[in-house]
Amino acid sequence: MLIALIAKDKKGALQTRKDNRDAHLAYIDSTGVVTQAGPLLDDAGDMAGSLVILDVTDMSAAQDWAANDPYAKAGLFESVELMAWKKVI
Repeated sequence: MLIALIAKDKKGALQTRKDNRDAHLAYIDSTGVVTQAGPLLDDAGDMAGSLVILDVTDMSAAQDWAANDPYAKAGLFESVELMAWKKVI
């Protein structure tokens, strides 16, 4: 099951993102369920959120993955949305 995780950072949290980026990338690598990922950008081109496509068994697994992401644990996100996603292209 593919799940799109769309997270928006709290205002002024760029340093929190930078401080936790290595742990976040290591988490992505170690879990093996991320098929695509990258930061969302603000108007100035700075990182301001995340788009992550997860390939998991169910929504519960996606919720668990999201809760254990180092970014989430650091309190980076203002909001996180998980939605089933269908790859077309």
